[in-house]
Amino acid sequence: MSARMKVGAVIITMGNRPDELRALLDSVAKQDGDPVEVVVVGNGSPVPEVPEGVRTVELPENLGIPGGRNVGIEAFGPGGRDVDVLLFLDDDGLLAHHDTAELCREAFAADPRLGIISFRIADPETGVTQRRHVPRLRASDPMRSSRVTTFLGGANAVRTRVFAEVGGLPDAFFYAHEETDLAWRALDAGWMIDYRSDMVLYHPTTAPSRHAVYHRMVARNRVWLARRNLPALLVPVYLGVWMLLTLLRRPSRPALKAWFGGFREGWATPCGPRRPMRWRTVWRLTRLGRPPVI
Repeated sequence: MSARMKVGAVIITMGNRPDELRALLDSVAKQDGDPVEVVVVGNGSPVPEVPEGVRTVELPENLGIPGGRNVGIEAFGPGGRDVDVLLFLDDDGLLAHHDTAELCREAFAADPRLGIISFRIADPETGVTQRRHVPRLRASDPMRSSRVTTFLGGANAVRTRVFAEVGGLPDAFFYAHEETDLAWRALDAGWMIDYRSDMVLYHPTTAPSRHAVYHRMVARNRVWLARRNLPALLVPVYLGVWMLLTLLRRPSRPALKAWFGGFREGWATPCGPRRPMRWRTVWRLTRLGRPPVI
C-alpha cells in the first residue's frame, strides 16, 4: 500500500537562496521509491533556476508563509488531491537521508488516522536539534518520537485528506502559529500528529526573532488562534498564560511594545471563521501532554 501512495513536495522561496534551494531539490530527487513531484512557489519573487521536471509558480506579491504554501497545495489539484501526501520543506533546509519519503509512505499506510508528521530539524554542522524544534512541552530528548499536538511548518508531511476535511493553512496569519491552527483543526476532526526523530531536515540554527515582524505577529496570531479555535471559557486562560510567559522571558522594551501592539491588533481585527474545538478534543490534547492553555 505504501508504494502506491503518491508524494509531492511544496517549497516556497523568496528567491534569495538559490544554492540552498538547489541543494534541497537535489536531496528530494534522491529519495528512495517513486519520484517525489515538486512545486516551488516564488512568494513575490522570481524562482531561481531549478532542475528539469520541477514545477514553479511565481506570485506577484508575497502572500506570507501560509498563503504561499496554500498556493503550492492547490498546484496539486484542489486540496492537493492529485497526491496522497505533501511534504513542506524550508528552502534553506536539506533532507538528511534518502529514505524520508519512503518512511512517510510507510507511516501513513500503517496508521489510517495519522494526518501529519513533524520531522526533526537538526543543525547540519553540529547535529543539534533546538528545543523549540521539538513540538511538545517535554522537549529535552529530541531523539524520542511521540504523538504531539502541533508540528514544524518547514519540515513536515501532511496527508492531503486532512486539507480536504479541514481546509488549508490560514492565509491571514502571514507568519507564526499557522501550523498550530491547522493542527488543532485536524485533531478536532479525529486526525493524529506524530513527531518522528528519524525523519530529519538539516537546517542552520536560527532564532525566530530574526524576523522584524516576529513579536507583533506572534502576539496577534496567538489571539487569532484562540479566538478561532478554543471554547470561550479557555480563550482568556490561554491568552493570560501566554502573556505571563512573555513577561517572564523579559523581552526588550521595543520587543514588548511590539508584542502588546500585536496583542491589541489580534482583538481589534477579524480572525476568520470561529470553529471552537469540542471538549473531547481539549481532553485529547491534555492526554497528549499539552492542554490548550499553554
